[in-house]
This record gives sequence, structure tokens and C-alpha cells, in this order.
Amino acid sequence: MMHNIKINSNQFLVLVIFFTIGTSILEVPSVLAAKTNQDAWITAIIGTGIGLLVVWLFTAIALWFPHLTYVQMNEKVFGKWIGKAVSVLFVMMSLLYASTLLFQSGNFFNTHIMPNTPISALNILMAGVMVMGVYLGLETIARSAEIFGAFFIIIFIIFTVLIAPDIHVDHLKPVFEAEPKTMIKSSFFYVLLSSGNAIVLLMIFPAFVNEVKQSKKSFLIGNLIGGLIIILITFLSISVLGAAKTANEVYPSYELAKRISVGNFIERIEVLMALLWIISLYFKLILYFYATILAIAQILNLKDYRPLIMPMGIIAVVLSLVVYPNIIYKQNWDNTTGNSLTLVVGIIFPLLLALVYGIRRKNLKKEVTK
Repeated sequence: MMHNIKINSNQFLVLVIFFTIGTSILEVPSVLAAKTNQDAWITAIIGTGIGLLVVWLFTAIALWFPHLTYVQMNEKVFGKWIGKAVSVLFVMMSLLYASTLLFQSGNFFNTHIMPNTPISALNILMAGVMVMGVYLGLETIARSAEIFGAFFIIIFIIFTVLIAPDIHVDHLKPVFEAEPKTMIKSSFFYVLLSSGNAIVLLMIFPAFVNEVKQSKKSFLIGNLIGGLIIILITFLSISVLGAAKTANEVYPSYELAKRISVGNFIERIEVLMALLWIISLYFKLILYFYATILAIAQILNLKDYRPLIMPMGIIAVVLSLVVYPNIIYKQNWDNTTGNSLTLVVGIIFPLLLALVYGIRRKNLKKEVTK
């Protein structure tokens, strides 16, 4: 069903960039500024560096099993039943996060663009596009990402150029006012959001990617490019809005776009920022959902994952309507339970997998090379 699916390293690179950016382009500046004030952009740099180490761990694990997905790796290393148990927790995380992204897209549009439209309708519309994308398959997802990737970069460059004249260097001073411990601790939120969750990409890499060694570089480079974009957005938010304003805004980069004014003619183009955000959110959403469907199919040893798409899509919509009662609950959950879940599934489990593989390496070596 899935063995003939292949994407190239460039397509995988774009998918990694979109996954890394995800919702971070709107939300990360606010969270980091609330904890480290004007040093938020430095905190983002630290987080990007730590995140690259996490991604390197993922690539190292993947190259031990060049023909397996993450679910298959778990069963190979931990054994059938423990491996399936670990994979079930992985599925729970990826499905839950797909649902939270549906909530975030619906909440954003309901708050800023279409306030008279019920959030349930907005979630269903987004879920419909998500279901359609997964039904068409990974190759279609990757090709569409290439097209939107070029569009994303062009719009982002235009946005950066237009907002640059409003930069106030004084907003960045004093530099390194936050304590190093606080900056490092705060950077872990960003690491978990952009790199820890990237464990879901092991459902694609390396099993369904051509040129595995080149794709390893794509994984690292894509994460770095996505990190640089978030660093730049955080820098612009602090330098234009100021640390206090950035921390108090739920979506500071959206507020940032409202400040653009060129000759009293080009104004109120925040819809472009919303467009950038929805593009990156969509591809992160669809990768979560694709990983969920494929993982369930492999756990149950199904020959085709497509019969699961519609029922799981309905479940994702229902979850999106109940997962967060309100935006305050969301922020608290993300900083507590959400971070813990990602830490366990996205970092601790892969480390355990690496440890057990190291212990059982001699026994597994022949099986892995088959």
C-alpha cells in the first residue's frame, strides 16, 4: 500500500521548514517575550541550537533503520507489545496535536477575520482540506508544499522589507538582561514546539524519502531555516512593538503586520501574515494527521490506511471543539501538560530507543540490514 511512495530530499526539506515554523510564527514571540523580555530573540537562537541537537538524534535513529517508520522501529527495538504501547502514545500525541491545530486555526479566523462564523464550521472546513490532502497521499502533499514554499518565502521577504523601517533598536536594550538560566529554560518551550514534535516526521523519513543521506541534511537544514525565520520574527516583534507589547499580544506578529504603512497607500496587510501562518499551520496539521493515520494502520497491521481517514478526521474535529475551553486554558495547558507530553513522546522515548538499540545492537544488526 505504501512501499512505492517516495518523495525527494528537496520536498522533504520544505516539509521540515513548514513543520518547524507551524504556529510558531504567530505565537512564539509572545511566549518568549513574557519570560525573557527584550532578550526573547536571543532565547530563540538558543532554542534553535538545542533543537538542532534533537533533530540530529532523530536522524541518527532513522539511519539505523533506513527502511522502517517510527512505529516499526519501536516494535523492532522494544519488542512487539512494548513497541506497540509506545506507538499508541505516539498516536495519541499526534492526533491530539492535530486537533489542537484545528482549534487554533478556527479560533484565529473566528477572532480576527470571520467573527460571525461558528468555530465548528471553520474547523470542519479546515478538517475537510486536511482529510483530502491525506487521502491524496504523501507525494501530493510534498508537491503542494514545494509550490506553497516558494510563495511563502516571497511573501515573508516582502513583509520583512516593509516592516524594517519601523525597527527601534532601543527596544532591544539592555541586551542579556535576563538571567542565563531563565533564557535556557525558556528556550525549551521552543525546542519542544519546533523540534521535539518533529518525531512525527520519522513516519516519513527515511522510509518514504529518496536519497536518505541527502535527506538527513534536509532534515537538519530545514529545521535550521525554520528556526531562523522564527528568530527573525521574534526580533522584529521585539524591535518594533517592544517587549511589553509583544508579551501582552496573543498573536504579536499579526499585530506587527498592522503597523506596516508605505506612503499611506500600502496599509492593513495583516492578511498576508495570516496567510503565511495558515500555510505553515496547514502543513504541520496535515503531517500530524498523516502520521496518525499511518501509525494506526501499522499498529493494526492494515494493508491500506485510507479507510481510517474519514473516521479519524471526524474524531479530530470533535476533539478540536472540546480540547480547549478557552484561550487561557490553552496557554496554561501548553506550558504544563503539553510540554510534558512532548518531552516524554518526542525526546525521552527516542532516547530510550537509542539506549535499548545500543544494548541489543548485536542481536538486531542482522535484522536491520535485511
